[in-house]
Amino acid sequence: MTQELQTVRLQMADGVATLTLARPERLNSFTVQMHGELRDALARVRADKSARCLVLTGAGRGFCAGQDLNDRAVAPGAAPVDLGESIERYYKPLVLTLRAMEMPTIAAVNGVAAGAGANIALACDLVLAARSASFIQSFSKIGLVPDSGGTWWLPRLLGPARAMGLALTGEKLGAEQAEAWGLIWKCVDDEALMPTATALARQLAAGPTHGYVRTRQAMESAQALSLSGSLDLERDLQRELGHGADYREGVAAFMERRAPQFKGH
Repeated sequence: MTQELQTVRLQMADGVATLTLARPERLNSFTVQMHGELRDALARVRADKSARCLVLTGAGRGFCAGQDLNDRAVAPGAAPVDLGESIERYYKPLVLTLRAMEMPTIAAVNGVAAGAGANIALACDLVLAARSASFIQSFSKIGLVPDSGGTWWLPRLLGPARAMGLALTGEKLGAEQAEAWGLIWKCVDDEALMPTATALARQLAAGPTHGYVRTRQAMESAQALSLSGSLDLERDLQRELGHGADYREGVAAFMERRAPQFKGH
């Protein structure tokens, strides 16, 4: 029997898997237990054939405050602590799992997203944030570098000047400014966050999800490719998708002036 989840919650409805970080008393900060339960929950989502979109959010007044520094796995003691092991065992697999999900992913940021919490949100395909939410690269406050993909996301999304400024100062970036700078997809009123995220997730879940995943792969790969290489990748992906049922259904629906019924393949 699968062990019940204690630090995260997982709900399935209408093709949407909603995964909620659930340590609100600690602003949903990461512990070894939470990492294990996140891994288990994401495996359940991947195995569920009805799941076609993932929403990641936080319980209470924050999205995720990053690493819980009270967790014995990272707390400094008499001997130095190996933070690299924490990255290798927990954060790297989490980021790569989110990026490899065979469905679109949405982060619904409902409050502070700090440290690893900010960068885990950025690992999702789309980031929605409540107007009162904020993003903080808090690593510099404790003598560390941005991790969980922070050094990869920030320069690509913001450019080197803004990325370096946020990384060195640890300044709070409000949701409205994050939207204006292009760090996130959209900022919405607090009370509209989950309704907006749910509606968007249902829209994506009803869409050509295989094509969405290939779009993610193409855009991510393009950052390391020449124009010619990107054109080659587009050719290969279009060849694959053009043989799929969703392409046939999409064209048929367009010609017949009806709503398409996509199956995700």
